[in-house]
Amino acid sequence: MTAINSMKQRTLAREVSIQGSALHSGEAVTLTLKPAPADHGYVFKRIDLSGAPEIRPHSDLVTDLVRATTIQSGHAKIQTVEHVLSALSGCGIDNVIVEMNASEPPILDGSAKPYVDLIMSGDPTEQDKDREYFTLDAAVSVTKGQSSIIALPCDELKISCTSADDRGIHTQHLSLTIDPDVYMTQIAAARTFTIYEDIEELLKLGKIKGGSLDCAVVIRGDKIISKEGLRFKDEFVRHKILDIIGDITLLGLPLKAHIIATRPGHAINAELTKALTEKLLERKKGPKKKPRPAMVMPDETALDVRRILDTLPHRYPFLMIDRVVEFIGDDALVAIKNVSINEPFFQGHFPGNPVMPGVLQLEAMAQAAGILMLRRGSSEGKTALFMSADKVKFRKPVRPGDQLIINAKLTKTRGNKLATAEVICTVDGQVVSSGELMFAIIDTSEVEG
Repeated sequence: MTAINSMKQRTLAREVSIQGSALHSGEAVTLTLKPAPADHGYVFKRIDLSGAPEIRPHSDLVTDLVRATTIQSGHAKIQTVEHVLSALSGCGIDNVIVEMNASEPPILDGSAKPYVDLIMSGDPTEQDKDREYFTLDAAVSVTKGQSSIIALPCDELKISCTSADDRGIHTQHLSLTIDPDVYMTQIAAARTFTIYEDIEELLKLGKIKGGSLDCAVVIRGDKIISKEGLRFKDEFVRHKILDIIGDITLLGLPLKAHIIATRPGHAINAELTKALTEKLLERKKGPKKKPRPAMVMPDETALDVRRILDTLPHRYPFLMIDRVVEFIGDDALVAIKNVSINEPFFQGHFPGNPVMPGVLQLEAMAQAAGILMLRRGSSEGKTALFMSADKVKFRKPVRPGDQLIINAKLTKTRGNKLATAEVICTVDGQVVSSGELMFAIIDTSEVEG
């Protein structure tokens, strides 16, 4: 047998088939595993449907999670995929076509052991491409009711699982590092199980039509009902691990992580896989582009409105600077505010005689002076907080269509925290307003908190 811890991709040397009844639909079904080329991955093929549609198992395609994992693409659906996928992943098979003539694989004995035997009879063989893993680099956790799963960074696949029922009769715990040897000897043979009281409800839901004591372990009270006794004293938690391995294959890449699961099931397994898929997509997109610098750079001679938005926290309808035309040295600037009839304040100030409120001219002065102060250090996470105004004068009305030219100059500074500025606003060369302003630079969180 090929070395099963190989880093090379693997497929089967020849096609192999198995027949049986589906658990939930009760249909007779033939499943065939066929070799596939490197980088092909797993693909299900419904040869009983017109056009033999293919479904590539992925977390985006999950549609039903009641006692099994169902995937669907268009009109083609595959139910209860977890045991087949678990066996393929557990045996280290990367590329295979799974042909089926019904919507659900055969349940067989309720474990993945018959699928492992089928895979081994197909003679797993190495391919000429290296296997690509998704190695988790940050913790991911999901919680659903009394169930929770945490995935932690790890350089191998390890699963620590606690299985329990509401009555605490069969609480079991197991922690295993998963590789093909461990999977085939410690996990694959563990069978699906159910509580006796749940059977009637599952039948009402149209489930387990093909169920019998040949393909499941039934727990009734503290007794075990099955054709065969327990294969492991902790068979239930081993089957939960089997299901986790099957469900996380919907990530699309073999995973390296330590999964810690408490009372897992297909629904929460799917939530984990979706969260891992988001991490994988982030990784594939590469690092996010660096945002435009929040600091007004010393070599910037002017600012357009986008850079003003980078620098100031103000937004519509309270951004009162449209452009910084120029910086004059380190302590002065010229900015403009285009006054439009579309300004929201003109609706009430005043109907029939629109005039820009003096307090908003003062705000424009403060924002211009604030940019000057923020230019002295990073404005990221900082706000210029207007503290006081002195010698404020309003000389002429500012009307729609005017362009307010704002000349601001810092006159006093105390470190990077406090500053005083003189500001003059003009329209068509005539002074319309002026004032001396004091403001402080504080963390934005202080304003929001």
